[in-house]
Amino acid sequence: MQNFAPIALFVYNRPVHTQRVIEALQKNVHAELSDLYIFSDGARSGDEDVVNEVRDLVKKTEGFKSVTVVERPSNYGLAKSVISGVTQLNKEYGHVIVFEDDVVSSPYSLKYFNDALEKYKDTPKVMHIGAFMYAIDTKGLPETFFVRHISSQCWATWDRAWQYFEPDIDKIIQQFDEKKKFAFQLDGAMNFWKHVMEFKHGKNNSWAIRWYASVFLKGGLGLQTSVSMVDNIGHDGSGVHSEKSNIYAVTVKPDPVASFPDKIEEHPEAYQALRYFLKHRKGNLVQRGIRYLRNHILKV
Repeated sequence: MQNFAPIALFVYNRPVHTQRVIEALQKNVHAELSDLYIFSDGARSGDEDVVNEVRDLVKKTEGFKSVTVVERPSNYGLAKSVISGVTQLNKEYGHVIVFEDDVVSSPYSLKYFNDALEKYKDTPKVMHIGAFMYAIDTKGLPETFFVRHISSQCWATWDRAWQYFEPDIDKIIQQFDEKKKFAFQLDGAMNFWKHVMEFKHGKNNSWAIRWYASVFLKGGLGLQTSVSMVDNIGHDGSGVHSEKSNIYAVTVKPDPVASFPDKIEEHPEAYQALRYFLKHRKGNLVQRGIRYLRNHILKV
């Protein structure tokens, strides 16, 4: 019998988004066989009413094997909440599927995660399973593949991999030389090192950049689908850590994942497609200027 992974859903102050995320999860194959843990972060000053609204909403959730609501007594912030919740469920179950309150899933997302968790459970180099994929050029690409980069919007992992998560940014920085920095940044396509240094200097509180760095330094790989299994609805300006944008708009895969790679190595063509997208994602200078005007001046 398949050992279905628990689902960790992290929510805060967005009831409409949370409702959509839960409704999509309820429509998933294997939802009724999955334990759902909803981690509700404590309110910051001024957010008490909307946080209570979210808590009232999630307490009514049905359609899963079990539903456990964990109400944080204070405001942990997303990073602490995710790290704590993922660690807890990994220790208890040995693996976990992670959602945030702005990720709407395909009906086959849980099946994809559970199939992949089972297939690669004893493959140390595979450390992460991602469900979100940018709108890359899929021509010539397989349905699923491995790359060094990991997506943090909707993902899964095992306790055997999570044990290598390094929360100490200084220990992470000490392990990088210039060659590793270049490879970490997808050969210069994306300035991930900037995120590392911003965390170092207190300008962000990202768990994701530390998880990516931990996987990278261990020589790990992330499984990805060529077409996204989920849609992020949080780029509407409602999130604590996001602003309004359509750069990452995707079309969600309408059918189940049927094939997984047996060769445990980075797929070169998929890597180049991902690298190309990230390098050119913001467009030319004119397109960037128009986007800046819309987001910061015109507010449309």
